[in-house]
Amino acid sequence: MIITTTAHVEGKKVTAYQGIVFGEVITGINVFKDLGAGIRNIVGGRSKSYEDELTVARENALAEMEIRASAKGANAIIGMKMDYEVLGADNGMLMVTCSGTAVKLMDESDYLG
Repeated sequence: MIITTTAHVEGKKVTAYQGIVFGEVITGINVFKDLGAGIRNIVGGRSKSYEDELTVARENALAEMEIRASAKGANAIIGMKMDYEVLGADNGMLMVTCSGTAVKLMDESDYLG
């Protein structure tokens, strides 16, 4: 399935709008990742464990959105937007959300309308 932040896909024509779809993931960050990130915050450097957690959350949110678009009969999602938030009393939860418009696309060369 094509997922894009743009309002159109080059060489394709939107033939039907199937509605807005969402993907949401909320994941906890464990104490060991927090400890490692805290040390890196002091001495500098990247937190591989947080980056990996963010990558997994982002991929899961996109996959969930794709499943919901497919259920609506779409073959693409246009205008996709992604957002990140930290939640919880100690900011120990990461929320990744994405949304977009589920559409049916057809090759422009095949379109007779």
